[in-house]
Amino acid sequence: MLTKGDDYPIHQLPEPIATAGTDRNFYDRYFFNGYSKDGSVFFATALGVYPHLNIMDGAFSVVVDGVQHNLHASRFMGMERMDMQVGPLSIEVLEPLQSLRIRVDHPESGLKADLTYHGRAVAIEEPRFTYRQGPRVLLDYTRLTQNGTYEGWIEVGGKRIEISRDQHWGTRDRSWGVRPIGAADPQPLAPPRLPQFYWVWSPLNFESGLTLYHNNSDEYGRPWNEAAVMCGLDGAEPRHMAQCSSEVNFLSGSRHAKDATIRMVDDAGGETIIELTPKWTFYMKGIGYGNPDWGHGHFKGELAVEYESFVTADIADCVPPNLHIQAFVEARKTAPDGSVEIGSGIFEQLIIGPHAPSGFKDLLDMAP
Repeated sequence: MLTKGDDYPIHQLPEPIATAGTDRNFYDRYFFNGYSKDGSVFFATALGVYPHLNIMDGAFSVVVDGVQHNLHASRFMGMERMDMQVGPLSIEVLEPLQSLRIRVDHPESGLKADLTYHGRAVAIEEPRFTYRQGPRVLLDYTRLTQNGTYEGWIEVGGKRIEISRDQHWGTRDRSWGVRPIGAADPQPLAPPRLPQFYWVWSPLNFESGLTLYHNNSDEYGRPWNEAAVMCGLDGAEPRHMAQCSSEVNFLSGSRHAKDATIRMVDDAGGETIIELTPKWTFYMKGIGYGNPDWGHGHFKGELAVEYESFVTADIADCVPPNLHIQAFVEARKTAPDGSVEIGSGIFEQLIIGPHAPSGFKDLLDMAP
């Protein structure tokens, strides 16, 4: 089947764009978060395309006064990947790798938004994520990350929040490839094994530039994908660090950080230390990640839209759908010359199963 994308020179296979290889778990996703520099407002958006499921879904969340408002939507895609609108949510690429627009219009819930994202720095390609369990490939994808600013507005229950480029910044990523989506595989790996996944990600904004750090590790704490980047503004070239590591102290009774430290060593041997202090939590289930009802790629019918809200302070962090979070953090960066700069950003965490450096030995044992 020919679609609108076939009129653009973007083919990767000798087939129409509607086809994305042979893996049913192929996906293509947009993710955005944005926040005021003091963390008083936080919002996030996701939109996913699943070519072999013929589904497109998306979500928009905003946290105001301790309440997280979540809008979910899903529809049959009709194979047209270029029509990036799902019910009340749409994403438009204004200038590739630089500027995108997010719009939300759901009068029934009183949730509306018109936001334009602008890159503060270049988009950065991360090392390819490939993760196997035995012979089975669970993850195989490429991701770009870019920090930026926002302008526009968000409306919640008739209250309008003005968003300005000098006061609101954040991060977006684009990823595409293979990861588990839609219905779970009915046949487990042979022999079955305890699920394990350790993931922390911290894109941070400072007035002078940005830093990026992520770590995927196995149960012994051995990273299978870890990288750190420092980057200036206005088209500056990113500096990929020669070495990086992180240390996390956990809140008692949870798998969420009380605080964390990131260390980055550049090619000249200079060490940058970033100390993270979490202020409050955004729950990723609000935009579909790990959501039992609105997980990515789930079959919801021709068109489905649902709004929900919850008080973040009332959420039980030890329950599996609540494990995946982005903590809004204050970041204290100490450069190799001893100078200090304060910024803000997020510390994303998803930790399931054993992880020896953290003291976790079972599927869901919590920090003492």
